[in-house]
Amino acid sequence: MAHVTHARLEAPHSNRRDFDNIKQLSSYLWEYRGRVLLALSCLILAKLAVVAVPLVLKEIINALDADSGTTTALIVVPLGLVAAYGALRICSSLFNELRDALFSRVRYRAMHQLSVRVLKHLHELSLAYHLERHTGSISRDLSRGTASLSSIVNYLVFNIIPTIAEFALVATILFANYSSLYVVVVLVTVVVYVIFTVKYSGWRMQFRHEMNRLDSGANGSAVDSLLNYETVKYFNNEHREVSQYDQSLSDWADAGVKSQVTMSSLNFGQSAIVTLGVTALMYLATRDVAQGQITLGDIVMINALMLQLFVPLNFLGVVYRSLQYALADMDMVIKLLEREPDVVDRQGAAELIVPEGRVEFRDVCFSYLAERPILRGVSFVIEPGSKVAVVGPSGAGKSTLSRLLFRFYETDSGSIQIDGQNIADVTQQSLRSALGVVPQDTVMFNKSIDYNLRYANANATDDDIRNAIDAANLRELIDELPDGLATVVGERGLKLSGGEKQRVGIARVMLKAPPILVFDEATSSLDTKTEQSIVESLQQAAMRTTTLVIAHRLSTIIDADKILVLNKGRIVESGTHAALLAAGNQYASLWHLQQIDEH
Repeated sequence: MAHVTHARLEAPHSNRRDFDNIKQLSSYLWEYRGRVLLALSCLILAKLAVVAVPLVLKEIINALDADSGTTTALIVVPLGLVAAYGALRICSSLFNELRDALFSRVRYRAMHQLSVRVLKHLHELSLAYHLERHTGSISRDLSRGTASLSSIVNYLVFNIIPTIAEFALVATILFANYSSLYVVVVLVTVVVYVIFTVKYSGWRMQFRHEMNRLDSGANGSAVDSLLNYETVKYFNNEHREVSQYDQSLSDWADAGVKSQVTMSSLNFGQSAIVTLGVTALMYLATRDVAQGQITLGDIVMINALMLQLFVPLNFLGVVYRSLQYALADMDMVIKLLEREPDVVDRQGAAELIVPEGRVEFRDVCFSYLAERPILRGVSFVIEPGSKVAVVGPSGAGKSTLSRLLFRFYETDSGSIQIDGQNIADVTQQSLRSALGVVPQDTVMFNKSIDYNLRYANANATDDDIRNAIDAANLRELIDELPDGLATVVGERGLKLSGGEKQRVGIARVMLKAPPILVFDEATSSLDTKTEQSIVESLQQAAMRTTTLVIAHRLSTIIDADKILVLNKGRIVESGTHAALLAAGNQYASLWHLQQIDEH
């Protein structure tokens, strides 16, 4: 059973997938369907007003042309038409602004919901995904993806649909009042324009996808180098990191140039198609005016209609390209949302109930990669309130026990029981509520010490905080800091030493006060003096809970009720500290080696 998966899924982009993505996005608009319909109504009214403007303009020209020498006609007739002309333009502007105002809540609410859903989904994904992800790349993909939702909605509702509606109105007017040749010319122009735009834009989208890939890669490289700032400094590799970033951006710039050159040729092709169409229409109009079949006002109206149609149609090319870009950006987010967690709650999973805190591993087998087993039939019991320690060489599978207990992974076979309940049958939330851990490297939020402590228990009182600080031997550190508990610890807690972070981690888990505790090499970052000063606190905490200790330093577990020696995925020894020393096997060898190292 392989647990390693690719962090990013790549699949061929297609129009069918774009359509499926748009269908998914529509669900975010459905909640505000009333507002959407009202906004669309305003849109239609705005377009009716826009299309009516050339009709009024025609009447103004015809009135002036027919009675050019009459003062009354000059003042009265056109004045009313001019007033109507102005009113229509005001109505068009009013309904457009109403449309925007009504739709703003829909757009921003949709972005809000998508952003929350993505973050929630990221937290639901299993540890395997997060161990492989590139934080910078994911951050850039999410930023573009959520912004693209607003763009897609705007393009569809404010540009594409209005242009289609306007085309339908113009075609209806031409068909009802003029020769069918006018409609044929408009239709042919629009069809050729759309086919050219879609085909050419589809071909050149490869450059946009390449830009996105390179942009995410460059951002991921930059963020990764900053997260590993100290490692970069240790190995004097600043130039290497900057060079990698520079190369990625150079490739991104090359793809951007190709994108811009092909866009320029697309723009020229679109302009040429529109120009030929308008020229053909003006030829028909001037011919019909010369033959007396239409009036001078008609030719003005036709010209105005064409301008109103082809200006947005020309912009539609830009919109289509932008829509393609937005869909490409959105595709990254949709693929992320489609990724299923490796660990999910079973149908009807019950809440874990922990009356005693008895933990049992039953013949547990597990592997990260099918060809490399980590645990091979591991079985042991931690009785309520007892302390069991696991020791062994690196790679033996010690920390894997902790990950399986927290159900970050599913076992390949066997089971883990808490008070007789298989943890695979209970909800993950209730399971982790009953567990507390101090990991080998305590990672903290870039906020205050107080925030990081209260993260374990939002309802903790100030007295609870003080007691946890004293128990974890943090009082001296807090008193030395100018801002005390309000001290911001930096990215991942980098402003604190390894030992200080561990003490905060210990205080944090004490605030949670779970019935089952896991210490995953919790004192490995502490110096001997600090270690000794908090071992007593750890022992006191362990007296009240069921405790699993994954240990590197054997001196910290001599009081354990049982010590398990794990080697190559199997338990090869078990017993108390004294019994294992007396046996003179692997544990005794490890003990003597550490005693020599410490002296």
